[in-house]
Amino acid sequence: MRLHVDQRHERVLELVRERGSLRVAELAEELGMSAVTLRRDCPEGHTPAPTAEGLVVGMVVPTTEYYYADVVRGARQTVEAAGARLTIGLSRYLPDEDAAQARRLLSTGADGLLLTPSWERGCPEQGEGLWTVEQETPVVLVERSAPLGHPAARLDRVRSDHAHGAAEAVAHLARLGHRAIALAVQDSPTAPRLRVGYRAAVEALGLTPVSPSPLGEAPSQSEADRFERTLEYLCQGVASGNVTAAIVHSDADAIVLIPRLQARGVRVPEDLAVIAYDDEVASLADLPLTAVAPDKHAVGAAAARLLLSRLGVDDPGAAGPGAGARRHLDILPTLRVRVSCGAAAAL
Repeated sequence: MRLHVDQRHERVLELVRERGSLRVAELAEELGMSAVTLRRDCPEGHTPAPTAEGLVVGMVVPTTEYYYADVVRGARQTVEAAGARLTIGLSRYLPDEDAAQARRLLSTGADGLLLTPSWERGCPEQGEGLWTVEQETPVVLVERSAPLGHPAARLDRVRSDHAHGAAEAVAHLARLGHRAIALAVQDSPTAPRLRVGYRAAVEALGLTPVSPSPLGEAPSQSEADRFERTLEYLCQGVASGNVTAAIVHSDADAIVLIPRLQARGVRVPEDLAVIAYDDEVASLADLPLTAVAPDKHAVGAAAARLLLSRLGVDDPGAAGPGAGARRHLDILPTLRVRVSCGAAAAL
């Protein structure tokens, strides 16, 4: 039988008097309710001090490979260090699978959700993603954001500032003397923010505008097509003298492209300075790649801390518990300078 909130208060006091002290998780189990509901319903002093013990954090990500491996690792370490448990749901970018995985995690006891919806452009289209704001538990978006006016824009979120990362890459190449810098990005949720940062930096620094990659207007239908068209775009830019540097997303793409450029007579970095976006394998390339490195571990850790604070667990690294105003946190990427941008030669 479901107890009214006042009855729960009385039952909590009765159990504490009988047993002296109880953890929140034990009380919640005894009353047949979640730990987060118990904290919300019971007034201060009726429950033990906030603790993450017994809490379950659900996390929905597209994959645990490549980019998201470090995001999940950062969240898991933070959640487990607080005494809670992380459970994972994978969407594999399948339609409607995000919501299905979120419902599954909640049905198996998750007290809050870390969500990375499979939004193609990193943010929802009109009418998309409304399910994220319909949850009764706290939700934090991870590496995703919603446009102003969309209901999901009111959610807490933590993301890498990819626009800042692209702008830093442009600025670094400009300091090396490059005035005509191309942007070659694959179609992904990261691409729109890269384009925003790139365009802003080119304009702010007064650099020469470069014709955009044709992939922006007509995305490739296969990896082979993407590499071929990107190769042609860069080779033509270098041959015409209109391009002397390029930012390539991702570092894995850059590792494939550079040998093909060299086979076509384009020397890197002498004819074309290259900065890769992302730093998963950039340092392992035959020609070590200068790369912009999003701090994915920090994103996952910050998102987990924010969610735990919403669940009533004090964050030792913050000023206090997370009740109150929502937060939008942007984590700045780091530029790691190696050989491919020509910085060593310039120095």
